[in-house]
Amino acid sequence: MANQMTKAQLVAALAEATGGDKKAAGAMLDALTGIITQTVSEGGAVTLPGVGKIYCRERPERMVRNPSTGEQIKKESDKVVKVTVAKALKDSINA
Repeated sequence: MANQMTKAQLVAALAEATGGDKKAAGAMLDALTGIITQTVSEGGAVTLPGVGKIYCRERPERMVRNPSTGEQIKKESDKVVKVTVAKALKDSINA
């Protein structure tokens, strides 16, 4: 990864893009993160236009292998967060 944006840099860029201050931009970012977390943890999905869709998927019970011993063990079903990237973002990267 060449450039990785930190939260502080994201807040500063958001404040500059909206013409607001950093405190308000930080509050907006925290609120957005909270809304996404709550919605996805309740089983819903959030679509960010031009970015993608964030949702929760349940994985079924399955057999997995312990890498150190090679022993097969049963792993209980669990939930994972998935992100599907929007076509617009893929196209902008591959253009």
